[in-house]
Amino acid sequence: MGLLSGFKQVVIDRWSWLNYKTIYSDNLGMPNRRAFPEAHATWVPAESERRLAAYKLLTAYDHNQVAELTAIRDGDDALERREFGDPSMFVDTLTSHVLGDEQTITVPGAEQAGQDDAAPEAQMAERVQTLLREWADEELLPMRLLQTERKAVGLGDGVYLLYWDADKQRARIKTYDPGFYFPVLDEDDDGSDFPTRVHFAWELPEDKPRNLPARVRRITYHLDWIRPLTSSGVDRTGRPVRAPVLSEASEDSPAQPILTRGDQVDAGGTITRLYPWSERPSYKTVYLTDATWELGDLKGNVDVDSLPLDKATFASNDQGEVLDALDMLIDFIPVLHVPNTVPEPGEHWGQSSLAKVLQVFDELSGSDTDSSKASATTGAPIIAISGKAITAQQQYSVGPGMVFTLGEGGSMTSVDTSTNLAELRNHITDLKDRASSVARLPAVALGSVEAAQFDSGYQLELALGPLDSLISAMRLARDHADRLLPKFVQRLFQAGQHPDWIGLPVLPARLMRGAYTPTDKAAGLKDVIEARGAGLISLETGIRRLQELGWPIEDAEKEIERIDARSFTDAVALADALGNAEEVASFLGREAPDQPDPPAVVLPAAGVEPADDEDPETPATTAATGARASRGNT
Repeated sequence: MGLLSGFKQVVIDRWSWLNYKTIYSDNLGMPNRRAFPEAHATWVPAESERRLAAYKLLTAYDHNQVAELTAIRDGDDALERREFGDPSMFVDTLTSHVLGDEQTITVPGAEQAGQDDAAPEAQMAERVQTLLREWADEELLPMRLLQTERKAVGLGDGVYLLYWDADKQRARIKTYDPGFYFPVLDEDDDGSDFPTRVHFAWELPEDKPRNLPARVRRITYHLDWIRPLTSSGVDRTGRPVRAPVLSEASEDSPAQPILTRGDQVDAGGTITRLYPWSERPSYKTVYLTDATWELGDLKGNVDVDSLPLDKATFASNDQGEVLDALDMLIDFIPVLHVPNTVPEPGEHWGQSSLAKVLQVFDELSGSDTDSSKASATTGAPIIAISGKAITAQQQYSVGPGMVFTLGEGGSMTSVDTSTNLAELRNHITDLKDRASSVARLPAVALGSVEAAQFDSGYQLELALGPLDSLISAMRLARDHADRLLPKFVQRLFQAGQHPDWIGLPVLPARLMRGAYTPTDKAAGLKDVIEARGAGLISLETGIRRLQELGWPIEDAEKEIERIDARSFTDAVALADALGNAEEVASFLGREAPDQPDPPAVVLPAAGVEPADDEDPETPATTAATGARASRGNT
């Protein structure tokens, strides 16, 4: 033990790329307590300490505050560090790329709703898609996505919370800082599995004006077995709690727990419930608890998952329901964890996009600091004056227009540091190139190289190759959440019994992310025209391709309708092929004109002779005969 006591412990985990920071990892691999007091709170689980400290350190890089954090350990000299926002620029750039230029919720089959032979399923898909897009507009979904994605890119993890708002009568979406997110992960669980119990917890500072001590608040979503109905009440101390609802007792039977409306008891005595989105009864539901503890009441070895409920103060919602294991009437935890990268096997957490380049940013900050000092000596050069008239007591200040009178043999010498400054700036450029290379974020994506320098779109595409692979991997890590988000929204609307959603099924939908790289629109348009002209692709596929290239086409279906309404050449071909005016009018989006009935043709009866009193050479007959003769002569 004596020989091993001096050895430094090497910690390798999801956040070990920060071990080089002495303020983050000491001899035992633990973060500095003075710099990261939040990570060492009594209620924080031991396995979350390094994660919370990593979040704070990464946030300091994003906010140009690493010098302030380092000064806690290294003293005020660390405050001379220069930070010019390079990490923040990387985070912003990657966030915009992973989001794309637009975000749209789509339901497969909805694009076929405008066709004449569209199936009822297509009409239903179009209805669900319209309702989801209206919800996204009301909830400002692009802004929520931006908030979460920036957390995921910069810290490694992002978190959504979806819930039903009875007052607004719609599903709501909320973004949480991952430092407040504490899932309960069992040792046997795969990191990619959804936990059955999730906590959101944070400390509330002391509020002296309101006479409130320091507290910790915890919001818990727990997927558990369905239990009998409960209602709001108070315990013996007057504390709001929930209690089971019992039936009235009688002489023949004692009081019995009451079930929630619609629940049933199966043959085994287990309570089941049939949810609108399921065809089979479920045994599970989600319970919501929102409680607060005073830090002074937390004694002994407790963490966020084992806080004593007998010392908790439970909150109430807008409907007056006490949030003490309140039945949410859903069988899924409406929390979406968004990892920035695909987690390793058995892992739950993602990795920050700054992880691999953090040491380069430290070197870049050091070079910026040295460059700032060198530029000071270049702008105000060091001057040495010598001569017999110079004494040690004399002081000189150098400025524009200054004249120095020197004695016999006097001289003046200046020190030129401009060459050092040039070398430092070249080194800074090399470090920026190294950071771009390691982060797989090409200079053209950062905006430091103009796209016009490339001769063709193919050259630009090759330059953006590393970024393509990076964004593909990042979007793969988000694919499951992009599918679950609209699915959870549909279920919440049905659980809330919104009239617009009654009778609609929960359809597979997903959040689509737009293009993230500049494209050669001219070359793409040429490809679409050639493929469409050769009959190799449909008009729908061509419009979809133009949308991907960034053409301002908001709705492909409506765009096709507008194109068809002006396709008179195709309409003539359709009329020749079908001979049906109704079909042609429908193709053009118009109504067919009313066709007048043709006059009936009356033929003279065969063998009828003129009447005796009629002169066969009447004037009318003579005129007609003359006209025929005239046409014949002509």
